[in-house]
Amino acid sequence: MNQYDYKGYYGRNLPHIQPPEATLFVTFRLDGSLPQSVIEQWRVEKKQLEMTLVRWAALSPPGTVPDPDAVAEEKLKHHRRWFKKFEEVLDGAQTGPLWLKEAAVAAIVDEGLRHRDGKVYRLDAFCVMPNHAHVVFAPYLTEELAVALAEKRTQERQMALRQILPADADEKTCQFVLASIMGALKGWTARRCNEILNRSGQFWQHESYDHIIRQPGEWERVVNYVINNPVKAGLVVNAQDWPWSYRRQTESQQGP
Repeated sequence: MNQYDYKGYYGRNLPHIQPPEATLFVTFRLDGSLPQSVIEQWRVEKKQLEMTLVRWAALSPPGTVPDPDAVAEEKLKHHRRWFKKFEEVLDGAQTGPLWLKEAAVAAIVDEGLRHRDGKVYRLDAFCVMPNHAHVVFAPYLTEELAVALAEKRTQERQMALRQILPADADEKTCQFVLASIMGALKGWTARRCNEILNRSGQFWQHESYDHIIRQPGEWERVVNYVINNPVKAGLVVNAQDWPWSYRRQTESQQGP
């Protein structure tokens, strides 16, 4: 467990524990891109998982808690299973919103992801698919900022965040590091994409799938997955032929 308690600072489904210099794998999708039946089944299984963890806690000897490693493994299995399911549905979608198939729309998301590289995060990889996008990045989060977050030093936190967030970020945006990164990205791209599509309303689904990458080998696997998603989905034969993707080049190609 990291010495800083970040619970409550990252909102929705983003990680509750955000170690300094962590690298994140985030998947975000168009609003309405998953069938309601799939969402309902996910909710049922999520509730079952919660009940299982409550039962484990109830069966633990007095004064003890369930094995943290076992709890983490159970949660990880749930997330992996549903990430695979969501990906299969999204990659195979023939109906529902597919706005990112439009080159002009995909280009906006591509631009938004690249623009923040070196400003709010180190961009490792991304891929824009017809109805969702993957991104791997390491937020710029120093230990000093982590302490300020954990200790709720509001003024110091906001001053520090001002240095890593866009100049036009409002006070609400400055409340959360990761939520602000994704919120600013999704907000800006949604407005621009809606203008091109001549539509209004919600563009992105609020929740995102996210995962902390902990090992260099895992980084390599995740980045390769992101870059090869168009091949897996049958959109191109070679990954390099997909125009809306990026991979950070390193000397060793072994990740951070």
